[in-house]
Amino acid sequence: MTTRESTDPARPLLGRAVIVTGGATGIGLAVSRRLLTDGAGLLVAARDEQELKGGLDALEPGEGVPVPTGFAGDLSAPGTAERMLTAAIDAFGQVYALVNNAGGGVIRPTLEHTEETLRATIDNNLWTTLRSTLAVLPHLVAGGGGRIVNIGAESVRNGLTAHAIYNAAKGGVHALAVGLAREFAHAGVSVNTVAPSYTLTPELAAAIEAGTLPSALEAVVDDAVRLIPMARPADPAEVAGAVAYLLRPESGFVTGQVIGVNGGSSMG
Repeated sequence: MTTRESTDPARPLLGRAVIVTGGATGIGLAVSRRLLTDGAGLLVAARDEQELKGGLDALEPGEGVPVPTGFAGDLSAPGTAERMLTAAIDAFGQVYALVNNAGGGVIRPTLEHTEETLRATIDNNLWTTLRSTLAVLPHLVAGGGGRIVNIGAESVRNGLTAHAIYNAAKGGVHALAVGLAREFAHAGVSVNTVAPSYTLTPELAAAIEAGTLPSALEAVVDDAVRLIPMARPADPAEVAGAVAYLLRPESGFVTGQVIGVNGGSSMG
């Protein structure tokens, strides 16, 4: 596959390859599904093989769309992101875009964090995004441009309960996008952030249904809904729709932005 403009308006990413990190579960899987519908060649990255297999099994490419390929590894570790890029180039040739969705961390009151939970939260969010971006960005520049979309967090702006350390990591993700957007605009690379509020992923919905959500997180969920004027969580497909827009040709003049998918929990 080589990068080219799609002539199919229903599939604007046909002929273009996209890497989606953390693309096998939750919001990432919703993003993978949406981009596949838009015709993209996908490399789905996940932390482990079992998670990756489950995600790939859930994806069904349409006619004429390449079968998604996968990559398993810890993107916070040195060298892993470079191997991910090599796998994408081997599969598709030129990579058009990177979606930095890999994340997660420990949500708890600030003074209850340990050295281990601090490192896990920073590594899983900021370091995965930073290492993946530094691996893929030179390829995009050499290819004449492309897109990077980071998945940030609305809690950076609304001060959600027990999110200070998580926000420190995601705030770095937001700031990285702004700095890169200005630095690489001349090279045709746009860099933006989609910042979801509380999102009801299938995994979270299952935990709530089963009653296995820790009591501390129940309080966080209650606070998250209280902050949303629409009085409901986001659907993962709504977050995926914002990502898809930022990869479409008509968003080419959008860069350095944080797009909140938040039901109005913060505005402006």
